[in-house]
Amino acid sequence: MRPATVFLLSALIIGSLEAKPNIKNFFSKHFFKDVYGTIDANIKVGDAGKPLILTDLIQQDQIDEAQAAAEVKLDAFLGVKSYAGYLTVDEIYDSNLFFWFFPSQSNFEKDPVILWLQGGPGSPSEYGLFNENGPFFIKDNKLVLRNSSWTTSNSVLYIDQPAGTGFSFTNGGYAENQTKVGEDLYKAIYQFFQLFPNLQPNEFFIAGESYAGKYIPAAAYTILKKNPSDEIKINLKGLAIGNGLTDPKYQVMYADYLIQHGFIDPKSRDALKDFEKQVVESMNNEDWDQASNQIDVELNTINGLTGLSSLYNYLENYSDESDDGIGNLLSREDVRRAIHVGNTDYGDSAVYSYLSSDIPKSVAPLVAELLEHYRILIFNGQLDIMVAYPMTVDYLQNLDFVSAEEYKNAERRKWRYGSDVAGYIKSAGNLTEVLVRNAGHMVPADQPEWALDLINKFTKNNL
Repeated sequence: MRPATVFLLSALIIGSLEAKPNIKNFFSKHFFKDVYGTIDANIKVGDAGKPLILTDLIQQDQIDEAQAAAEVKLDAFLGVKSYAGYLTVDEIYDSNLFFWFFPSQSNFEKDPVILWLQGGPGSPSEYGLFNENGPFFIKDNKLVLRNSSWTTSNSVLYIDQPAGTGFSFTNGGYAENQTKVGEDLYKAIYQFFQLFPNLQPNEFFIAGESYAGKYIPAAAYTILKKNPSDEIKINLKGLAIGNGLTDPKYQVMYADYLIQHGFIDPKSRDALKDFEKQVVESMNNEDWDQASNQIDVELNTINGLTGLSSLYNYLENYSDESDDGIGNLLSREDVRRAIHVGNTDYGDSAVYSYLSSDIPKSVAPLVAELLEHYRILIFNGQLDIMVAYPMTVDYLQNLDFVSAEEYKNAERRKWRYGSDVAGYIKSAGNLTEVLVRNAGHMVPADQPEWALDLINKFTKNNL
């Protein structure tokens, strides 16, 4: 399609919205949901048995038995020790979250524990495990050890959530807001530390990317509120949010960013800015369904205007087709038996549907309160359009938190890795903001060594 035709189409789309109060399904592509493509991991042949639900054993204080049952044993995993199974988080709806835990390869008894959450809504954490920071990756349908794994110096816990994501399942108990997300995650985290009581004193961090920019604050806020009264005190020390959508009112304002990078011309910029005013108006009116659909229209229009195949890293080509490597591995009968998921269906679409109206909502007030109690790392890949660095800075510049003025006046520092400038750091109080060079939406995938250096410095409070 010629550029003039693309612009005409976009102008018609934007111009017609004033007369189209109901714009649902205007486009079929959902850019936040489709960040990672799809993983077809449903079992094709054989019988992998039933899922291993550990909650009953944990509640009966049969911890040794639960650990033994959860241990993953399969030669394909190259001798890497891990534990996997299910934790019940909602008995009414039979909601069970799947976890896969990898003890630190250094000092398991003392190293930090990191919970990794993927985005979406509805993206499974197996993507991060195999494609970003786990102990191995997939090459030619075989597992290969990753030198830059976060498990080299941290214990890492991967959870598929909200219920209905990946291997996690529910009988209708889908999350429709971040309160439910936080409550379910808290129940899973609490049971995890019951299952591994020796790790309760270890420093605990929650990390993730993309839509986890909401999940992470939701989980941390729930911990903050429940820790004082619950028997087990979760030793939460910090949050690490990569390219996270947290405050859409600032973070989906793309027009100025796009023209500054040469992706659109002034005419398109002006049309897009006019439309963005409508998006903000919908947010201010708390018309969340409308705002969510408008964001979809905006991103699809940007995709058409720029012609870029990827809004997640504008220097790379991108395909949203299925991730066959992960899908092929996780659909194998022996793998499913080993990680104790049985014949559980692998899904994500329903999760997005239930949380779609949550997309335009802000959790910035949670972040502001959490900064009074925990260290928070906000890092962004330089090449991401979806959750671009300048708009994340806009949200932080407008964040009403205890060190707000200090942040606005803080000096920016170079972050070096060896002889390379890996990025730039700005800190104030408990907040650390980082730009990661030559990386897109998935920083650990694009710059694995730098990402490992960043998370290790953060957990050691050495940024």
